[in-house]
Amino acid sequence: MQRALRYDGGVTTHPTDPDVAQWLAQKNHSLLRLGDENYPELLTQISNPPEQLYIKGNPEALMQPGIAIVGSRNPTSGGTRNAFEFARYLAERGFSIVSGLAQGIDTAAHKGALAANAPTVAFLGHGIDRVYPASNQALAEAICKNGALVSEYPLGTPPMKELFPQRNRLISGLSLGTLVVEAARRSGSLITARLAGEQGREIFALPGSIHNPMARGCHRLIRDGAKLVETADDILGELGALVGHVLASTEKSQPPQRAVDHGDPEYVKLREHLGFDPISIDELVRQSGLTIGQVSSMLLILELDGIVEKLSGGRYALLS
Repeated sequence: MQRALRYDGGVTTHPTDPDVAQWLAQKNHSLLRLGDENYPELLTQISNPPEQLYIKGNPEALMQPGIAIVGSRNPTSGGTRNAFEFARYLAERGFSIVSGLAQGIDTAAHKGALAANAPTVAFLGHGIDRVYPASNQALAEAICKNGALVSEYPLGTPPMKELFPQRNRLISGLSLGTLVVEAARRSGSLITARLAGEQGREIFALPGSIHNPMARGCHRLIRDGAKLVETADDILGELGALVGHVLASTEKSQPPQRAVDHGDPEYVKLREHLGFDPISIDELVRQSGLTIGQVSSMLLILELDGIVEKLSGGRYALLS
């Protein structure tokens, strides 16, 4: 079999499209084709595996046992917190967190994995040469440093409504199980859960208040046979037989520390303009003289490390 197509400063093996070749020439860009020896085994088992996967980041993140965490784009604060904490806990124990980079639960799940300094995989419903939603640009860049952005769609493919349900089969397909945190009755997350069941994967759902419309999709899943989850250990117990070698890492006393030096001159400059009063990114850029890309990336790291809090309107404030 051919090896995964990657570019490491040498000669690429088989793209003919100049745009693809140019894209592959960039650092940490790669392409996997169905049949390559490094193509994820779990994806070969689904009914319609993608012929190729564009990857930005570390392709090895796709080989690690994964758990999908999905849910509403407009979750409650409790749902956001649950997604973050479940993802962090599971990531600390050796799992790759798989989701779709959407706002809401997806975003919280990816951030939880990053907080554990662990890989996370984001499947995109568009070409990999763009980020959607644009508000997750900094998050996408952070994911690429330790995990991967993945798309089956050609470069330049715009976000289209019909593509997102298709990519959901890859979120569930790469994962041993799918956890739905919050979902309305009509939700793309329920599509992901249904696909997980068709693919022979485990389905987990968090129950919620009967008065919370975002809990109704999860309650429906539980009535239909999904496993009710109250703690992340409920998931580990179900998947233990499948990934016993992964669960050995639960004995780690604490997650590895993030390799970020908050004493770096750029961080020091940014911190000079952060306080307990909310401030916008635009204002931070103006006051600090840093670029919007630098400020966005550093704010994300500071948020993951519990130093700043993101507030409504895209504003930030120190937590302590």
